[in-house]
Amino acid sequence: MDVLTQYAWIVWLVLILVFATIEVFTLEMTFLMLALGSVAGLLSGLFGIPWWAQFIIAAVVAVALILTLRPSLLRLLRRGGDPARSNIDALIGADGAVVRTVTPVGGQVRLQNGEVWTARLSPITEQADVAVGERVLVTGIDGATAVVVPVERSTPQ
Repeated sequence: MDVLTQYAWIVWLVLILVFATIEVFTLEMTFLMLALGSVAGLLSGLFGIPWWAQFIIAAVVAVALILTLRPSLLRLLRRGGDPARSNIDALIGADGAVVRTVTPVGGQVRLQNGEVWTARLSPITEQADVAVGERVLVTGIDGATAVVVPVERSTPQ
């Protein structure tokens, strides 16, 4: 067992490298905390602590870091995300003009971004069809079809 304690530093270095490499690919901060726990195990081994105590120290430090440091690091990592909506999310709430009469079955609209989409009326609307030139609002996307509702017109006063 003395040999195990004497060469435990090699095992700790390998674990640190493995955990750090996995962390680079996952970015979940869990393996970073395990690597830092392994650093604690390595440092304790340099002070001559037995291998079993090194393992306990590494485990305690890793768990403590996972419970305390990891959540704040994840918040910092995710805080810098792009707030702009994209893809389908960017189309929900977009307005457009009817190009070909829109019915519950089909039609076409030109959205505010200039794209022409196949469209159909939302089942929540009571209107039977929306004529060419009228304004509509996208409430959802069903495959390659925009689900729309007519925009209410304000009455002049």
